[in-house]
Amino acid sequence: MLHGSVMINGMAKTVDLLRHTDSEGDALTEGGVRAAVALGGRLTGRYDLIVSSGAQRATQTLACLLCGSGKRVEGGAIVETGFRSAVEDRWREASKRAPGKDLEAFREADPELVEQESALLGSVLRNLFDRLPENGRALVAGHSPTHEAAVLGLCGQLLQPLAKGAGVRVVREGDAYRIEALD
Repeated sequence: MLHGSVMINGMAKTVDLLRHTDSEGDALTEGGVRAAVALGGRLTGRYDLIVSSGAQRATQTLACLLCGSGKRVEGGAIVETGFRSAVEDRWREASKRAPGKDLEAFREADPELVEQESALLGSVLRNLFDRLPENGRALVAGHSPTHEAAVLGLCGQLLQPLAKGAGVRVVREGDAYRIEALD
């Protein structure tokens, strides 16, 4: 279940990175719509901002989450195309050559891609944290492996690939980051 972050020593900022639900092309399937609405029904707490990578399937996931939650997001929804790789074809090619589907396997196939994209995506994630108010929360609907690359670039931590509709929470307290599971 998606839930609010726990505040330690008072001030924390939280970004939940969620992979879009099941899609065909750039639109959610009927099952993807149902899954996103159901996920929204389990949302607790509030978000100050919701963010789409700009892909239709990510934006549609956010819309379905909101429909399922029945909640308003005062800061609105924004598109941050920085969460969507400008070199998606290169990721696809690396995926074909990689011995697995995690970032370490992608690194084996194209180390320069993973290094450059992780740095870029990590800075986009850092900028989102900087935009949030103290104790603020954001939800980003995007993609795998770019969410995992953003975490690697920001925190230096390798994550397992996110399944469709799954996510990870990144919490910043001061200058320190920690990763939590979204359950």
